[in-house]
Amino acid sequence: MNKLWIKGLALAAGLGLAGAAQAQVKIGMAGPITGPSAATGAQMKNGVEQAVEDINAAGGILGQKLTIVIGDDASDAKQGVAVANKFVGEGVKFVMGHYNSGVSIPASEVYQENGIFQISPASTNPNFTERKMWNVFRTCGRDDQQGLYGAEVIVKRFAGKKIAVVHDKTTYGKGLADDVLKNLKAKGVTEVLYEGINTGEKDYSAIVSKIKQTGADLVFFGGLYTEGGLLTRQMRDAGVKTVLMGGDGIVAGEFASVGGAAVEGSIATFGPDPTKKPESAAVVKKLEAKKINPESYTLYSYAAVQVIKQAAEKAGSLDPKKVAEAAHSGMMFDTVIGKLSFDAKGDRKDVDWATYIWKKAADGKLVYEQM
Repeated sequence: MNKLWIKGLALAAGLGLAGAAQAQVKIGMAGPITGPSAATGAQMKNGVEQAVEDINAAGGILGQKLTIVIGDDASDAKQGVAVANKFVGEGVKFVMGHYNSGVSIPASEVYQENGIFQISPASTNPNFTERKMWNVFRTCGRDDQQGLYGAEVIVKRFAGKKIAVVHDKTTYGKGLADDVLKNLKAKGVTEVLYEGINTGEKDYSAIVSKIKQTGADLVFFGGLYTEGGLLTRQMRDAGVKTVLMGGDGIVAGEFASVGGAAVEGSIATFGPDPTKKPESAAVVKKLEAKKINPESYTLYSYAAVQVIKQAAEKAGSLDPKKVAEAAHSGMMFDTVIGKLSFDAKGDRKDVDWATYIWKKAADGKLVYEQM
């Protein structure tokens, strides 16, 4: 009886260890799977899925495999909060997302209250990390940083020219436009127009007329690729040759899909192209083999999962708060977008920017290229 009892105990222990080895950690991927920014949501999803696939193939995190729970916020704040609550109910401990700052900010409150670690690859509004929260991080830069860089580009490339500023009234778009304008004013530049447009509209003839009347040489547009593409196309249709410049929100192939030939010559600011970095070569090759273009936020999302893995390994724990403490410790992360570390707010300590221009490739297709 004693021998049988010992064997049974050993078997139970073995099964317990097997269960631990097979345990899974749920991570949420939150972004616009549907709606006007669905193309960016697809980028985020592609990046997270490839990262999870690669991490699981290498044994997971601390011996535990990752599973992904997808949350579609459709770029809507209320739906984003609903996604956050859904994640809470499903036991998600880490969230990669959201895309829109106006969604990430309210959703982060739910995550904080429920002990969930959030890292966004794309939410650039400063308020996302300015609220003294333990759980928020981002692999991208901030609008106040991008605003300064954007103003410097404008002053350098459009010295003495007339500058108009247009935004889409969103947390991201208005925030970026205001940061650019603030820095332009600090450099002695006064705008000839400052206006907001409504997202989702199709006719921007009223604002195009105002731009034409001012004789603006450049329109800085704070917003996303759909409205930016429509605005550019309608300017050209009206005979307005004003150059459109935007931020990271228009750095997507869909900007050309919407704006057509009109987007040629448009410029934008974003981080340096991560696909050109040696750290990303292997991942880029895998994605391209799957017919996936690793553009814009694809690799920033992949990097977000790498941050979770490396911080958890440093902490020796998958407890979100301990992982956050490790991420805040100043440790250096090796990612597909390069080495990075975080400050006490969850912002990257060092982030750089680049300028892109839309041009025709050899095959006639319109693409954006780092200048």
